[in-house]
Amino acid sequence: KQAGKAQPGRPSPLPGALWGSPPQALGDDTEDVSLDLGGEEELALRKAQIRHPLATFFHLFFRVSAIITYLFCDWFSNSFVACFVTILLLLSFDFWSVKNVTGRLLVGLRWWNQIDEDGTSHWVFEARRVSMTAASTEAEARIFWLGLIICPVIWTVFFFSTLFSLKLKWLALVIAGISLQTANLYGYIHCKLEGQKSIGRITSRFFVTADIPK
Repeated sequence: KQAGKAQPGRPSPLPGALWGSPPQALGDDTEDVSLDLGGEEELALRKAQIRHPLATFFHLFFRVSAIITYLFCDWFSNSFVACFVTILLLLSFDFWSVKNVTGRLLVGLRWWNQIDEDGTSHWVFEARRVSMTAASTEAEARIFWLGLIICPVIWTVFFFSTLFSLKLKWLALVIAGISLQTANLYGYIHCKLEGQKSIGRITSRFFVTADIPK
């Protein structure tokens, strides 16, 4: 009777597997191997010269165009009003694009003035915390800061040349150029300093929490 009873079938061994071997040994041949490609992708992105070509172009276009128009406007038009309005528009476009677009894309910084519900006005300076893959390239950051620093210096030179040559009708325009471009420079320097302070605070907190178990 015992011989006549149906015995449960024993599973046939898999090819290359031995009975009594640990279960994880069966998956050794088909185990997925994870490849760490993050470092290579990150390095490739950092090597890219310009990741935001349009933003980089307009970061320099309006401010350089304003300087060139100021220097050679007498060659194209004898109308002081037309030259004045054209240069002021270029300076305004430059101020808006640098403050709202190129600073955020090229270096991850932005600043603005905020008015609270009680009417209090205060300035806000932010530095974006991003991974290296989303950060700007070194070429973009260099172009951003060089354009941001050199152009106000050029307008300062125009101020003294206009003052000493007694071309007082251009003085208001030169002062407007200095004011608009210096405002962006001042704002982004504050953003940079605030970003470094926040990194310092994060680093100090990390070391404090690391010393707690000790």
